[in-house]
Amino acid sequence: MKGKTLFVQNSLTRKKEEFVPINAGFVGMYVCGPTVYSDVHLGNCRTFVGFDTIYRYLLYKGYKVRYVRNITDVGHLLDDGEDRISKGARLDKLEPMEVVQKYSNGFHAIMDIFNTKKPSIEPRATGHIPEQIEMVQQILDNGYAYVKNGSVYFDTIKFAEEKKVYGKLSGRIIDDLLTETRDNLKNQSEKNHPSDFAIWMKAADDHLMKWNSPWSVGFPGWHLECSVMSTKYLGQKFDIHGGGNDLKFPHHENEIAQNVGACDCTPSNYWLHTNMLLMNGKKMSKSDGNTISPEELFTGNSPHVSKGYSPMVVRFFMLQSHYSSTMDLTDEALQAAEKGFKRILEAQKILEGLSTSGNGNSEDADIIMNLDAMLADMDDDFNTPKAISRLFDLVTKINSYKQGSLDINMVSKETMDLLKTQMPEFIDQVLGLTTEGGAGSNDVSDGLMQLILELRQSAREKKDWDTSDKIRDSLNALEIVVKDGSDGSSWSFK
Repeated sequence: MKGKTLFVQNSLTRKKEEFVPINAGFVGMYVCGPTVYSDVHLGNCRTFVGFDTIYRYLLYKGYKVRYVRNITDVGHLLDDGEDRISKGARLDKLEPMEVVQKYSNGFHAIMDIFNTKKPSIEPRATGHIPEQIEMVQQILDNGYAYVKNGSVYFDTIKFAEEKKVYGKLSGRIIDDLLTETRDNLKNQSEKNHPSDFAIWMKAADDHLMKWNSPWSVGFPGWHLECSVMSTKYLGQKFDIHGGGNDLKFPHHENEIAQNVGACDCTPSNYWLHTNMLLMNGKKMSKSDGNTISPEELFTGNSPHVSKGYSPMVVRFFMLQSHYSSTMDLTDEALQAAEKGFKRILEAQKILEGLSTSGNGNSEDADIIMNLDAMLADMDDDFNTPKAISRLFDLVTKINSYKQGSLDINMVSKETMDLLKTQMPEFIDQVLGLTTEGGAGSNDVSDGLMQLILELRQSAREKKDWDTSDKIRDSLNALEIVVKDGSDGSSWSFK
């Protein structure tokens, strides 16, 4: 494995612990995915970028990772008891599965823009109804649930008294766990205790998404799907369970209760949680206008930003905060991230052209120390802010070699080759920052830029200087610089 021993902050024990996978060399990781009833929220993007970086680093270290991230398409209720997907269908005048497909497509598009890797498996809740019914029955058989008027409720009081684990993840006690389970409010009187939560709900006649079960025509509770799908694809016991900090209670707490109630086994050894995304020091909220969508952030079509920012700048900004800490999105912070990211891009280009005839000296030790330190920082609970600070130390050195303030011949060829290999590899494979062709580059954008340059070259050959200059100036307005040379034109971000 690359690097040294990995340590992670385990939300379950509230301790930083050595990461020891159940099966050596293999990691099973489950992350709670989006409820696809509307466009993805920027705060969700922060969570999925965070776990993408964790996934990338586990792969980089040499682990074979099965990464499961679900799609919630039934059972996640609003405070008034309406299913989120059903509400989306009603508002958009679509069938529920049209809503699911529409916003799943949108979610995937945004994830691609942020250059996140696709999970190994992306199961949907509606594709696992039989398994959810089976788990409900197991919990009933074990005495930790009861049926009332066709709905099935988890018996939190009995479970807490007998198993002594309820509240361990969130740190809450039963008196705190009253009405935060998002069950249909009109069914509260059916429960034995207000903290009990539905694992199967009887559907009203006009409910759009419902299935036959031994108890009623209804639908599964929101928490049940993750208990079922995580263990179906990763086993009853797996390595990492992740999600946003807002899911710690009730969702993750109730997941643990369901798994223990069904098979007397806690599902995951390590629980990792990302923290909240703030904007201008306050919680993001549509009601008070303190919010911005990914698209508005990219285009600059928002009063909260002075300009648009490329997806890679936004990703880089996100990585400058530890995944478990709050992050404050401000225009000033994004501007600083943009400048920092451009420094890295420029240093990458400079590095490619550097060469040395030296035999090495103290510079070798400094470069190797920085490279090792980047991995050590990532081994310390995926500490991207510290790793990036090491990266900037290397950027400073590269610039100094170019400017001559540091003698490049104090670096051996072997160390220079190591730097040319490991630094771009870390930026690309671990941080997920695309640098070739600029922020957000991919095969499509590279192809489009090549086509644009060919059109401009054709205009130049025809002495159509107006068209040629218009293309150059339009690209320049997008902070793309076109450089003309004897062997053709090239492009780069400013």
